[in-house]
Amino acid sequence: MIPEQFAKTPADDDPRSLTPLICEGLLPLELPATQRNDLRQRLLRRVGDSVRRHAGLRTVRAGDGDWRAFKAGIRTKNLWEGAQGASVLIELAPGTSLPAHRHHYLEEGIVLRGGLQLGELALGPGDYQASPAGSRHARISSRTGALAYLRGTSLENTRKALGERLGGLIPGNGAAKHTVFAGQGDWQRVASGVEQKILWRDGDVISCFFRLAAGAHLPAHTHNGDEECIMLSGDAFFGDVLLQAGDFHLAPAGSEHGEAYSEHGALAFIRSRAIPLLSPGR
Repeated sequence: MIPEQFAKTPADDDPRSLTPLICEGLLPLELPATQRNDLRQRLLRRVGDSVRRHAGLRTVRAGDGDWRAFKAGIRTKNLWEGAQGASVLIELAPGTSLPAHRHHYLEEGIVLRGGLQLGELALGPGDYQASPAGSRHARISSRTGALAYLRGTSLENTRKALGERLGGLIPGNGAAKHTVFAGQGDWQRVASGVEQKILWRDGDVISCFFRLAAGAHLPAHTHNGDEECIMLSGDAFFGDVLLQAGDFHLAPAGSEHGEAYSEHGALAFIRSRAIPLLSPGR
């Protein structure tokens, strides 16, 4: 038999009976004025330090930015434009296509959703392709609709985009394109809980998929070149900046990233100069 003092009553099964107790525990504490002011000043100094350390970083959230019509059924969202072309999201409605063109810069693309047909080659979610400068793409189409990330494209520059289209009329395919399908390639361990899959290497500039396990950490570092990142899945903190799936992030040369940390795990595409602390096998 349960002792009377421990016996449950009908009220114990009603969650509303716990509300007053919880609310009492959440009541704010009244701090002395000096202690309150000291705490406020420390918080403001920390915020100011974070703002200074992250000055120059550019983040475009998945739901931010402006879409513009490129042609009927196709739209683009500009993420960033540098000396070697722009980084954009491009969305194609079912049944739409892009005309043949010849690349002005090295263009890299990742299918994020749906599918693309590049001649006889079909690309799906997670597939990557690099098209060197001077290479030619025949007509690109999508039967089902698609969303893709492009880096190094001329789509945001009317004059260069026209030049690429005219170049597509010239015979010859130019340099060979490089495709890595989602299930291909080798993952290399670069730190505890951190792996990278190198997709393209141009001297000391590397394009890779970067994977962090839940709970993985990376130390703070300074960038000796522009670092471009788009979060493909999961989420991770880079210093005080939280990146979630679909977010784009640019760390210019000379900027700093605080410690990187992922609570739930993350997968990102990153293009940057090689960082010594992330050499394989560490």
